[in-house]
Amino acid sequence: MASLLPIRVVRTTTSSCSACLSLTSAATPTTRLAGAAAPLFRRNLSTPSEQQQTPPAEYSDKPRWSYTPPRAKAPFSLRLNSKRREFPVNSDPKVLDQFYIRMLGEDGDKVLSDEVKWLAVTHKSFDQGRRGFNDRLAFLGKRIVQLQASLALAQSPGTAVVADVFGREPFAHPALDGLGNLSTNTRNFLTSKMKLAELAEKYELQTVLRWSPRKPDNLPASGVELVLAHTMYAVIGAISLEKGGQVANKVAQERILAPLGFKVTA
Repeated sequence: MASLLPIRVVRTTTSSCSACLSLTSAATPTTRLAGAAAPLFRRNLSTPSEQQQTPPAEYSDKPRWSYTPPRAKAPFSLRLNSKRREFPVNSDPKVLDQFYIRMLGEDGDKVLSDEVKWLAVTHKSFDQGRRGFNDRLAFLGKRIVQLQASLALAQSPGTAVVADVFGREPFAHPALDGLGNLSTNTRNFLTSKMKLAELAEKYELQTVLRWSPRKPDNLPASGVELVLAHTMYAVIGAISLEKGGQVANKVAQERILAPLGFKVTA
């Protein structure tokens, strides 16, 4: 019966077997008599502990948010002869604490840990994302805000029912009165990035936002509205992770949805 293996596979198998034979033949006669195979050298894929570099001494006392990791820096910049100016960002913890007090109320600067407070206001465009960024926090926070917005719409008073021409009366129940308000278009309109950006400006979020706009001289063209809304969601996500969902829901209701015009009930 003819072999079904392709010629290429047969050649590869033959060459590999010849390589094994050559390694075996290189062993000493004593090793052959002992029945031990010839040692095969393997490449070490793990980094020994003594080769792992520790942070330099000048960074040991600095918080993680305040500097770029030395091993994450490139030896030179890829932006040759760039004429774009550096965008100034806040690095004062006191200014950041004042923002959290404005947004979260009294003792708002004590709600989150220091590292998370900086992470929540850091966009991925800042420092090439080498100090961490708030994408995952914003993803979680957006889900929380949208859920609370849907609940607020469902609990708000419903619209007037149009009289039926045939005199029919639809089923009515107090729990279903606000069901007509619950729609994706209504929720997205009330929680649009434009409205969230306006609310963020009232809290003066732009004074502590860490990002690198594409056009420092034209922030609207760089998408500042989207970045501000994104950061508002990130703050809610950070509160949810550190203080729990109940606290995050309350903050989303009182500090975001209520100023946007939602009728929030306890």
